[in-house]
Amino acid sequence: MIDLHLHTTASDGRLSPAQLVARVSAAGITTMSVTDHDTVAGLAEVGAEASARGIRLVPGIELTSIADGRDVHLLGYFFDPGSAPLLMFLEGQRALRVSRTREIGARLAALGMPVDVESVLAAAAARPGASVGRPQLARALVGAGYVSSMQEAFDKWLATGQPAYVPRTGPSPTAVIDVIHAAGGIVSFAHPAVTKRDELIRPLADHGLDAIEVFHSDHLPEHEVDYQGLAIRLGLLISGGSDFHGEDPSSPPAPSRARRNALGVVSLPPAAFAALEERATRGPGRA
Repeated sequence: MIDLHLHTTASDGRLSPAQLVARVSAAGITTMSVTDHDTVAGLAEVGAEASARGIRLVPGIELTSIADGRDVHLLGYFFDPGSAPLLMFLEGQRALRVSRTREIGARLAALGMPVDVESVLAAAAARPGASVGRPQLARALVGAGYVSSMQEAFDKWLATGQPAYVPRTGPSPTAVIDVIHAAGGIVSFAHPAVTKRDELIRPLADHGLDAIEVFHSDHLPEHEVDYQGLAIRLGLLISGGSDFHGEDPSSPPAPSRARRNALGVVSLPPAAFAALEERATRGPGRA
């Protein structure tokens, strides 16, 4: 089995790199990619653990871009994690995350729900290169007793349009494609049925986008059919993965999101993976 979308505590996952690899191994996954948000901090430890268990690790990352004020997530694969331009870019991404986290914390305090934002930031800073975001604040809200679950924290306070929401700032999708290509990687448009920005895919394909994430825990069978068809029409490859973050102990998952808490349910077909690898070997953005 192949899962190219996994998260660790280096960003907003609940499992350490070692814990994640153990779970991946138990699920029978033989090729994996950790795609933490705006950081490669977990890759070295994951690589060591995966190698010890005979699991192949593909370097991965989930990068946040902004189009018309809304988040657009792009997945990078097969890049050089030590690329100096990439690491500089990621420093800027994480600085934006810290600033936004403080702004959200200020809004929560004004709403009568103060949380210890500096402790949240310090916990992230203790893991060099790790990133921070709304999930950590959601956990702080649960810990402080303001909400009963992370889902409630987002639904009532942190999601787009809610009282503590702060719009994100950041690079364009084309800038993200360029930085991953410059690091020798390829780029896939993450969970398009969740992002709901299909109008961006064709112009990004023209710019060099390599793939669409067709297989994802939040995608229904009809989404898979639709996006496979779009990939064929645009000459794009396909990627896929669970987007596993680990279970939220504060609340059972909603039925619509239960698959995100399971490993081995979403798997990329081997032929699709081979095509991604061949594209990376030949050179990103080259049909």
